[in-house]
Amino acid sequence: MSDSFVSIEKGLGPQGRVAVVRFDRGDHINALSMAAIRQLTDAARSFEDDIDTSVVVLTGSARAFSAGFDLKEPAGKARGALPLGQQRVALRNGPRLARAWYEMDQVTICAIEGHCIGGGVALAVALDFRFCGRSAHFRVPEVELGMNMTWGSVPRMLQLMGPARTKQAVILASDRIPASEALEWGLVENVVDDGQAFAAAMAFAERIAQQPPIPVQMTKQTVNRLAGALDDLASQMEMDQYALATSSEDHREGIEAFAAKRRPVFKGR
Repeated sequence: MSDSFVSIEKGLGPQGRVAVVRFDRGDHINALSMAAIRQLTDAARSFEDDIDTSVVVLTGSARAFSAGFDLKEPAGKARGALPLGQQRVALRNGPRLARAWYEMDQVTICAIEGHCIGGGVALAVALDFRFCGRSAHFRVPEVELGMNMTWGSVPRMLQLMGPARTKQAVILASDRIPASEALEWGLVENVVDDGQAFAAAMAFAERIAQQPPIPVQMTKQTVNRLAGALDDLASQMEMDQYALATSSEDHREGIEAFAAKRRPVFKGR
């Protein structure tokens, strides 16, 4: 595949039961372009019939997990000009990515260095565990861009952090969440020295890989189904909410302010 941003290595760890998926666009930003979203979705789906892999570690570059959806990509900019029906089809790609990782049979672990923003957060919370370096930070900027947080991420953040912290993280869109706060809030499970997130995630993966694969898989499925029993109900309207929000004057103001690197002025219309 040309312009491949994603690589997969299998057969690692105890009995070869650990796999690694690396996402690296080589620019220290790691924005989620449409091509990157498709490649990461395909990577998750490649494990659907893989009974030899028990654990999958997803990692970004050494300096960034992901800056989120690529707002500068022409395909992303063009979505707002599409008729509503075509918009709804185009908007399925992000939720499809997060769902593909969330529904994997294998235990999934995210190794995060540097920034994890917007769609990067949506992807990270779709995994089972999150390890990050001490200088890593998280941010959910969608509201400040005049749109709602989508990709099924709000219910998953709610499971991890509870109602108040989820509202704080999403509504106060300018606020960075440093690794120490992310750990306190429950957004991540482990904070390690910078540059060691991947090594720590791999060590954890190897511990899981030593357990009997079938009951591990059953346990994950049971917990996910119980914890996420209402997720579909909570997320059913988010695509239409997004299409509505991105047609507003506030959304245009948010994007223009982002491009001009100034504070937006919202008017509720």
